[in-house]
Amino acid sequence: MPEPRTLEFPFPPSVNHYWRHTIVNKRHRVLISKKGREYRSAVRRFVGLGCKPMAGRLAVSIEAFPPDRRKRDLDNMLKALLDSMTHAGIWHDDDQIDEVRIVRREATAGGMMRVVVSEVGPEA
Repeated sequence: MPEPRTLEFPFPPSVNHYWRHTIVNKRHRVLISKKGREYRSAVRRFVGLGCKPMAGRLAVSIEAFPPDRRKRDLDNMLKALLDSMTHAGIWHDDDQIDEVRIVRREATAGGMMRVVVSEVGPEA
């Protein structure tokens, strides 16, 4: 199995800021917000070009370093981060993830997310 990948990303917007709700042709739509699109682009830049997607079953371990000491729900950080990592080509699809672990760390100026992705099994 390939070596685990350790990556560091900017701190994500909460799920409440990643999505926006709108009406298009009299139908309710949920779209990625401007903040969400900017975050996806930032993650893509951090990954860089030429990243070969991981193909097997995956475990993702995340250390969240918030930008300040405000209260935050850990689960609200996951969607923007994992969706952005899919968009950046870390893996083919986030349905490959069988295990997720997230730990809150101390507040860090600007905030960041340290992510370790490991293959835990072959492709299904």
